[in-house]
Amino acid sequence: MDKVWAIFTKKQHSIGSAAIVLVCMVFLSRVLGLVRDRLLSQYFGPEELGVYFAAFRLPNALFELLVMGALTSAFIPVYSRYIAKNDTKNAQILSSSLINLSLVVFFFLAIPIFIGAEWVSRFMTPGFSPDQIRQMSAFTRFMILFQVGPLLIGNVFTGILQSHNLFLVPAAAPVLYNIGIIIGIVLFSHSYGLWGAIIGVGIGALFFALIQIPLLIKLGYRHNFSLNPKHSGVKEVGRLMGPRTFGLAISQIDTTIDLMMASLLGARMVTIFNFAQHLQQLPVGLFGTTIAQAALPSLSKISATEDHESFINMIVNAIHQILFLVLPVSVLFIVLRIPVVRLVFGAAQFDWSATVATGMTLSAFSVSLFAQAIVQVLARAFYALYDSKTPVIIGIICVLINSFFSVLFVMYYKWPVWSLGISASVSSITNALLLLYYLNKRVNGILNRALLIPSLKMSIAALVTGVALYIPIKLLDQLVFDTTRTLGLLLLTGFTTLIGLVTYIFLSWVLGIEQVQSVMRFVKRVGSVRGIFLEPAQEVVSGGTTDTVS
Repeated sequence: MDKVWAIFTKKQHSIGSAAIVLVCMVFLSRVLGLVRDRLLSQYFGPEELGVYFAAFRLPNALFELLVMGALTSAFIPVYSRYIAKNDTKNAQILSSSLINLSLVVFFFLAIPIFIGAEWVSRFMTPGFSPDQIRQMSAFTRFMILFQVGPLLIGNVFTGILQSHNLFLVPAAAPVLYNIGIIIGIVLFSHSYGLWGAIIGVGIGALFFALIQIPLLIKLGYRHNFSLNPKHSGVKEVGRLMGPRTFGLAISQIDTTIDLMMASLLGARMVTIFNFAQHLQQLPVGLFGTTIAQAALPSLSKISATEDHESFINMIVNAIHQILFLVLPVSVLFIVLRIPVVRLVFGAAQFDWSATVATGMTLSAFSVSLFAQAIVQVLARAFYALYDSKTPVIIGIICVLINSFFSVLFVMYYKWPVWSLGISASVSSITNALLLLYYLNKRVNGILNRALLIPSLKMSIAALVTGVALYIPIKLLDQLVFDTTRTLGLLLLTGFTTLIGLVTYIFLSWVLGIEQVQSVMRFVKRVGSVRGIFLEPAQEVVSGGTTDTVS
């Protein structure tokens, strides 16, 4: 028991060790997310699931406005500064006040949303029938009450633990969230239909918060129920989160427009859009978000010392590592889109036309996977510099771009649901380029040969890998493997994927891409549970650079 507790309480003192922990847990969470989606496609048809996915729009908007603006751009940098100074008292005042203030704001915002759920649902999904609207609003009200609150508190807990270089338990929280939903689907769907999955959402949200409490207590956290809006740390968080929250509010408009456009194509298309989005979020979350999350506390502390060289090196290395891992996945999703979708979502109620539409949408999203992933690091670099305005302004521009093209493609050109993936890709690539440009202006030296040459080599290797994937999939489909059966489809996908990966690693070695060695070390570390979670870890999984955080 002591060894188990030691695993959960071990601090990850380097970006490398933190990233490994996060990658492992995020991978497990994403896999469980795909299992969840597979079960949903098994129990319910795309038409029914469209209502389920649409019901998340309002709760997710409320959650992101209350939490994401504070946690990523404001809370962790300010809280980390108190921790660096060993100022435990003010750190606790800050965290308690943030939770209390968030709950107060949540209470006042939740009431009108709860009352007006049906009207807002009708506005957001103009293509839904009256019965679908009523069902969607009922689901929304439930999640407002039983999902948002626990996730709100749980994410502040996550920020506290990550600031103390404790990444395992916060990373395990989303795993339990998905387990909760799976429990709801399996246990209650036979009796309660889609309500079973909705009940599972509430169970998962509760699990998300509860798993983090024992470690918080171990840290000595004691919650204070008083409000301290005049505390200097609270005011600093408020100042930093203001622009970010405004930007998130704009992004909610963008996401809502995507939902509106998809609903005009039918509830079925809402499901297809969400399934494709969930698949493409796997590499973004696995490689982009995890590395960015691991880097933020360290970037914040380096920024405070004004060590520009270390700051630049950390960002460049993180970008290289993300690109090296994401680019081959992007190519794989584009070339093997149909087999991947069929394997993940294939069920009696998810027919061939739904598979093809999801595959096309996935490939449209996948064009910008690299951009979506590196944006995670670039945005957090600005947050570490106490600049939340620049990412917000750029984000607003990109939201407008995405919304414009979404409306243009669906309402004017009458293109199918995959066009929403194209508009998202155009927006994401623009976002990444603008963030990179203005970060270079802020911290001169990022846009140099050290960043660009390895990135170009990785792109070449990925493009050649795409050809290596395309040829065998066309030659072997039906001729060697019977892809009308699951086993044949699995063998074909696995075989071609292996060919692609071998090709990519070989080309990377030939081109002298340093991340090959980093990945080898990564695999060795992942293969050793003791090495990841118990023994001190110093190296960073990024081009052989060492970065240790005290």
